[in-house]
Amino acid sequence: MFESAERDPVMSKDDFAAREGALRTALLQRQYALLEKADRTVLLVVAGIDGAGKGSTVNQLNEWMDPRNIHTLAFGTETPESAQRPPLWQYWNALPPKGQLGIVFDSWYAPLMAEASSKHPDPDAIAFLAAEIQRFEALLAADGVQIVKLWYHLSRDAQAGRIRKQLADPATAWRVSKADRLVHKRYDRLRKAGETVIAATQSPHAPWQVVPGADDRMRMVTTATALLDAFNRKLPKVVAQPAQVGAPAFVLRSPHASMPAAMLPTAPMSPESYEVRMDAAQARLGQLVRNKAFRDRSLVLVFEGIDAAGKGGAIRRITHALDARQYSVMPVSAPTDMEKAHPYLWRFWNRLPTHGRVAIFDRSWYGRVLVERVEKLIGPEVWRRAYDEINDFESQLQESGAVVIKFWLAVSQEEQLRRFNERAETPFKRFKLTPDDWRNRDKWEDYRKAADAMFERTDTVGAPWHVVATDDKRQARVQVIEAVTNGLAKALGKRGL
Repeated sequence: MFESAERDPVMSKDDFAAREGALRTALLQRQYALLEKADRTVLLVVAGIDGAGKGSTVNQLNEWMDPRNIHTLAFGTETPESAQRPPLWQYWNALPPKGQLGIVFDSWYAPLMAEASSKHPDPDAIAFLAAEIQRFEALLAADGVQIVKLWYHLSRDAQAGRIRKQLADPATAWRVSKADRLVHKRYDRLRKAGETVIAATQSPHAPWQVVPGADDRMRMVTTATALLDAFNRKLPKVVAQPAQVGAPAFVLRSPHASMPAAMLPTAPMSPESYEVRMDAAQARLGQLVRNKAFRDRSLVLVFEGIDAAGKGGAIRRITHALDARQYSVMPVSAPTDMEKAHPYLWRFWNRLPTHGRVAIFDRSWYGRVLVERVEKLIGPEVWRRAYDEINDFESQLQESGAVVIKFWLAVSQEEQLRRFNERAETPFKRFKLTPDDWRNRDKWEDYRKAADAMFERTDTVGAPWHVVATDDKRQARVQVIEAVTNGLAKALGKRGL
């Protein structure tokens, strides 16, 4: 795999001069074409052995191209903010929009490389990390991100010589890190680890290319050529979907939730019983989120359901129990232009809470398999893939300490019509009623089928669906807040609180 790079090929000044002008011109032209068309994001992942000239090459790329449309993304030591969210959060958060080029240092490959290069690498850990990377890259590639992965390598002697040369010059000595100095001692282990990483994460939609790093000119021309080839290629088709790569971290519930079960008639709750149970549930929820155990957790609440099913009323009963500084309510509607310029899940990754906070989504990432499916805004291959993408997303939330609780609020057609008419006749409620609400009634059966498929594919043990009948608002609101308190108490180990 590395034999060619370890021969340390050299490019003469004349050969470099003959190619430099054409490469620079072509890269600039393709960069501006990408910016104008904005049909994809190009992500250049820079990895490889320390001391192989990665930083110098990226600096020169910024000189050859227009740096205003290049995002150089460097991820080093974990920050307190990123430590409270899933490991991939920082990469999602920094992802450039379509039309832009992102260059990634210290990428999602760092944990895998660290494990593979340890004295006693764990094959299971390597397999897990590689599968997570495969799912992540497949999701990005399927949603408009072209991934170009370059692994920089050189021989042991060339690496040591390059470090000595840089240390001898005060102008470049600052570039030499502690890791650079130690490479020659760990060279064989790092080389083997590199082979393991590349073999475990090679894919048609995100292939690796090895770049010889000993000679500055050869390294630069190889890098520029690889990037230009990527610019000139069509966005690759994703062959393996996220669910097919590695073992998923979620387990579906059996039997799964269903909407018909929630539509059975229930006895109306009396105002007196409602007040007693609601007050008790709100007090309990307030205690739970102030508990010391919640400082290392977060709470993510998802509300979906039929129009006029009472999502807003249920959410207000929850927020009444919380400190306004501790929660965020995020109504989700049609994506903005900036959100459309990123992969679908990007806008939700950007809204994840830190520990000790509550995020409430009034509609959510499930729009992909509901409204976008029913309204035919996307093709079947997209919404079918989305089930496992969503499950994987929620699994990552749970692994980082989030408690995920999902609600589907169901209302009968008769009660929905009554509420629509009430809204139309009440001045301060008219804003809630839109032409889309009436139009969606005509697609009732389509939404029911989409919801049932969603329950079947995303009702997981870790993030189950709670399907709540809402014809009786009091009954529904109490069921919702008690489900929140019970779920959070169980996660915190505070059953008796």
